[in-house]
Amino acid sequence: MEKLIITAAICGAEVTKERNPNVPYTVHEIVREAKSAVDAGAAIIHLHVRYDDGTPTQDVGRFKECIDAIRKECPDVIIQPSTGGAVGMTDEERMQPLQLKPEMATLDCGTVNFGGDEIFTNTENTIKVFSKRMIESNIKPEIEVFDKGMIDTAVRLNKEGHIKSPMHFNFVMGTSCAISAEARDIVYLAGSIPPGSTFTASGIGRHEFNCAAMSIVMGGHVRVGFEDNIYLSKGVVAQSNGELVAKVVRLAKELGREIATPAEARIILGLK
Repeated sequence: MEKLIITAAICGAEVTKERNPNVPYTVHEIVREAKSAVDAGAAIIHLHVRYDDGTPTQDVGRFKECIDAIRKECPDVIIQPSTGGAVGMTDEERMQPLQLKPEMATLDCGTVNFGGDEIFTNTENTIKVFSKRMIESNIKPEIEVFDKGMIDTAVRLNKEGHIKSPMHFNFVMGTSCAISAEARDIVYLAGSIPPGSTFTASGIGRHEFNCAAMSIVMGGHVRVGFEDNIYLSKGVVAQSNGELVAKVVRLAKELGREIATPAEARIILGLK
């Protein structure tokens, strides 16, 4: 099996310090958490940014400030900005970090309920506009998948020329209103992507490490981090993103997978 790429989603747009005081808001805190993850073995930092009071933002200036600061401490890491932003943001607002021409960025391939009245809207036209901007700037999309139909959408758009091959998918599993996080689910999703594609699994909450283990065994890759889960184990709040990454590293070693460096991750993902 190829080496395991670990992505650290260090803060997200929703989780707060009230739930875990180690969730980063400020530039200094974001750099601290990115470095903890990279030092533990993460090759990719999946990046949302906040203002100092914790308010999520897609402001390109704030993204640049955070990315530049991370680069000073972790010059080799792949930084993958989110174009998801937060529920209610406009498409143009969400696309701002693409102006910085990162190596990768997320591309959500469908609309999903986030619980209650929250709907994360991604129309077909939204997906096409985002993917066009990524192609124009030579940005590799990580295709965010919350249900199997989103894979089908991405495959169709790939055939139509809106998404380039080879495709890299992120299976987000265990949210309250989308695909669950059973073994059958990850097998189903992994079996639905085209040959030559790669995938990462992101288990939400208590599903994080179960999904990680399944993906490791299946030859996929893994995402962990405060965006998805704040606990190291049941009832034990993680002190850093690095602790979550280190647990995946231990799992991988037990299951016979070596960890990819950022340079190796770039080769696996076709970034170079």
